[in-house]
Amino acid sequence: MKNFPSRLNRLPIIILFSFCVLLLLWLAPLLPTLAKPEVQVFEQVWQTVNDNFFDPKFNGVDWKAIREQYKPQIARTKSTEEAAVIINQMLSQLRTSHTHFYTANEAEYYQLLGIFYPRSRDLQKELRKIFPKGKIEYSGIGAFTKEINGKIFVKAILDKSPAASSGLKVGDEILSVDDKPYQAIQSFAGKAGQQVKLLIQRTADVNSRQEIAIAPKMFDTTKMFFDAQQASTQVIEQQGKKIGYVHIWSNAADPHQQQLQDDLIYGRLSSADALILDLRDGWGGGDLDYLNIFTAKPGPSVTNIRRNGKQYTYNYQWKKPAVMLVNEGSRSSKEILAFAFQQHRIGQVIGSKTTGAVVAGSPFLMKDNSLLYLAVTNVFLNNDQRLEGKGVTPDISVPFSLEYAQGADPQKQRAIETVLQAVQK
Repeated sequence: MKNFPSRLNRLPIIILFSFCVLLLLWLAPLLPTLAKPEVQVFEQVWQTVNDNFFDPKFNGVDWKAIREQYKPQIARTKSTEEAAVIINQMLSQLRTSHTHFYTANEAEYYQLLGIFYPRSRDLQKELRKIFPKGKIEYSGIGAFTKEINGKIFVKAILDKSPAASSGLKVGDEILSVDDKPYQAIQSFAGKAGQQVKLLIQRTADVNSRQEIAIAPKMFDTTKMFFDAQQASTQVIEQQGKKIGYVHIWSNAADPHQQQLQDDLIYGRLSSADALILDLRDGWGGGDLDYLNIFTAKPGPSVTNIRRNGKQYTYNYQWKKPAVMLVNEGSRSSKEILAFAFQQHRIGQVIGSKTTGAVVAGSPFLMKDNSLLYLAVTNVFLNNDQRLEGKGVTPDISVPFSLEYAQGADPQKQRAIETVLQAVQK
């Protein structure tokens, strides 16, 4: 009887041990699934949306039910790329722009990180482990593509990029790269400065197929769109008039905006008789204050006279004719610019309807270094006007058939014609 109390003391331990064994046996089949990196990232994406999406009602979606709907599909995936498809299907249920999951095999992954990098110290710290050299870069040719009916077409080309100098044209179908299917990142990874072989088709006729030799370059995504903006800036002379042209690929950083103002006031565009602002494709972001150069009331001009007698007069407002080019690739703040261009009657907006992606997004790095771009702020204009899902309809609609366009740009040509008419009035 002396051992009776000690046996009683051991009883709870025995029961607890038995329960743990049973629990482990029950969880055993689930442990491989729970440990899968694809499942872990899926859970992190879901939780990030749950905690940060701008609408606490999730745009009318039962977000918890969505998790249960897609989790079994994620459990069956075997790679990040397979998981990305499922995750983006889940995110699409929110029916909101600025909400997408990207992997390191997509150019957008690097471009978005490059856009946000200068503005976020927290992001800079996180990215040191991925880009120890401090540069957000990838090897590419500077071409934006679009898949149409299973075919890959060039939809835009960065100015002064390898794609531009190689003779590649908007509308070309890319058939292969070095005899392999085209992939935005993997086709050019590790090949910067080396010749690769693009097989393209220029028209619907298979006899128009040709090979193009092109050498990819390393793009520093913190400055690639700024460089392209500078390279695009030009003066087009027609009918005795000078037409300024600049392509704003992204206005998400102060240097992009300051460069445009400097070009208009002091630089290459200051002597132009009219201006074409091309906001097609690329990314949005940025401060809208630089529209003041078009909308502010005329102030005093400033005249500088040097010792040799030469004088230079600067006007700090642009009051000459101007038009704006937009398309379905114009998004976010670019759409707000187009809206303001119309509201203030600065000039005609030309092209095709914008995409209707006007909320504010932020980047979130996942544990495997993949990227969730998430809408974190709703956006209204004039207190009650929401462009999300609606977009901006241009004053002059110009259809653009991308397939086999052979480099033709009817929208830009219409902009030139329109601004010439305005100058001649």
